[in-house]
Amino acid sequence: MSPLLVAASRLLSSCVGKFPSARSSSTVSVTAYMPEAAAFLGVRDYPGLRDHSVKQPERFWAALARGRLSWITPFHTVSDCDLGQGRIRWFEGGQLNVSVNCIDRHVHVSPDKVALIWERDEPGTQVKVTYRQLLEVTCRLANTLKRQGVRKGDRVVIYMPASPMAVASMLACARIGAVHTVVFAGFSAEALANRIQDAQSETVITTNQALRGGRIIELKKTVDQAVKLCPSVKRVLVAMRTENKVPMSNIDIPLEEEMMKEEAACDPVAMESEDMLFLLYTSGSTGKPKGVVHTQAGYLLYTSLTHRYVFDYHDGDVFGCVADIGWITGHSYVVYGPLCNGGTTVLFESTPVYPNPVGEPINAEAWDWYYKVVGDSRCPVVDTWWQTETGGICIAPRPAGNDAKIVPAMAMRPFFGIEPVLMDEQGRRLEGNKVTGSLCIAKPWPGMARTIYNDHERFVNTYFKPYPNHFFTGDGAYRSGEGYYQITGRLDDVINISGHRLGTAEIEGAVNQHRAVAESAAIGCAHEFKGEGSYVFIVLKDGIGIAEDTINKELKDIVSQKIAKYAAPDHIQIVKRLPKTRSGKIMRRVLRKIVENKIDELGDLTTLDDHTAVEEIVAGHERTLEKEAKD
Repeated sequence: MSPLLVAASRLLSSCVGKFPSARSSSTVSVTAYMPEAAAFLGVRDYPGLRDHSVKQPERFWAALARGRLSWITPFHTVSDCDLGQGRIRWFEGGQLNVSVNCIDRHVHVSPDKVALIWERDEPGTQVKVTYRQLLEVTCRLANTLKRQGVRKGDRVVIYMPASPMAVASMLACARIGAVHTVVFAGFSAEALANRIQDAQSETVITTNQALRGGRIIELKKTVDQAVKLCPSVKRVLVAMRTENKVPMSNIDIPLEEEMMKEEAACDPVAMESEDMLFLLYTSGSTGKPKGVVHTQAGYLLYTSLTHRYVFDYHDGDVFGCVADIGWITGHSYVVYGPLCNGGTTVLFESTPVYPNPVGEPINAEAWDWYYKVVGDSRCPVVDTWWQTETGGICIAPRPAGNDAKIVPAMAMRPFFGIEPVLMDEQGRRLEGNKVTGSLCIAKPWPGMARTIYNDHERFVNTYFKPYPNHFFTGDGAYRSGEGYYQITGRLDDVINISGHRLGTAEIEGAVNQHRAVAESAAIGCAHEFKGEGSYVFIVLKDGIGIAEDTINKELKDIVSQKIAKYAAPDHIQIVKRLPKTRSGKIMRRVLRKIVENKIDELGDLTTLDDHTAVEEIVAGHERTLEKEAKD
């Protein structure tokens, strides 16, 4: 997911020399680490279990669902899926409650076990929350939501930093059957408003302020600006992260005060397996963020399994994932996966660049440094591939046994039940090894997204129409001579900036609002620390008398305001015209090759309308880099 290595300077450097030796798989059989499936299927080794998971998926997933989740009502149908129609349904007839699976059942066994370790913004300040305490806060918050009129199926927007209250907000929604949609607390007011509007949300939960990287961030102020654009919002629940008071309106509710009026017990709502659990908005190539829908049982099962086996998690371990809860990584591996497994999970409020900057693209060199320096050559490093839409990790070096080969910076092996295939441009499967193609997945799995909120047609067209009866990931991949998978990058117009996926159309839409810009084209470019940055080409309107430096600054400010600060362009190049086909389509692959300094690999230009545009852009690119180097 994120191209940044975790914040080693904050969380891991203090642990060097304290890591246990890697667990030896020679003493841990499949029967020991996946007893639910192994016992039922009569399998005793990884290859056998992997084979069963793909060839007999219903038996495999049914055994795990019955063994690992606590059900109110057992399911009667394992799956009802048709990828051609975009229909994905798992464990129908079953009822459960996600918050019960993540809190209550662990309280019954180990109430004083630490559930959350909140690593706050300032180094050395930690808050520990037990499962008993987490249940109490969750129930009080759930009762508060009910008191305010929130009901099953209502969408609740959560705009908060990583904190126990944010986790309790997610679990409280799950407890009463409300649908949460967490919005990254770095998005602008306009971006937040767009998500509130699309979700048709009446309720927002936020904090007065946030602390990140030693700075105070005015979250409530951002919410106030967003709510002005959202007449649907009836209530804003405001928690206090700092002691600073903020203006409160007639729809604002002091959260902690209201929670203390409520009981510390709340009966959980029985949820159908396919009821919505959450919406999570991710960027698309059309420019309009899409609300990816994940449901109850299948998602929870898959995240708990991948957390357990990809990371070799055992009871008593402390699991640290430094992703923000506003992203799918935070949902799956900060909250739901670890808590479903009864684990102790770290909430990281700060940023990897505070107080000391850390971060490298995940390449072989960085992998080797991380393994030797941070892990003291004793901690395996697993590079994982997955997406918001997949719900959890799909390809990773584990769980093939702890002594299995790991190739640096390669995702390598599919997880149980995942059947990756590579397709050529004609939609044919590429057989054998040493081939590159479009990465698809041939069979459905419980953790995958079910639809795009209020736009199932877009869901089908995006993920299932390009390669019928297959899930199209949008990524390219290489299958090595040993049969391992190496992700080669996005095939669509989406940029992955520090783990945040942004559609190029979103950036272009913001840039085009500048009074001087006639049109623009954004592409991804290599970045030393972020992994990928953005390079924006702009065509100016005639007669514009604005200095180039002024335009550049104003464009970066606009993108920061309309989307987020991390989305601001890293490079801006003014051009006379963009390379287009005769039908008017921008030839982005040409722009990418120019930015990558691969002029000799521009490929077929027969459809290019004006060849002089390419020559001008090549010359301008060199001048742009020279100017930036001087600045």
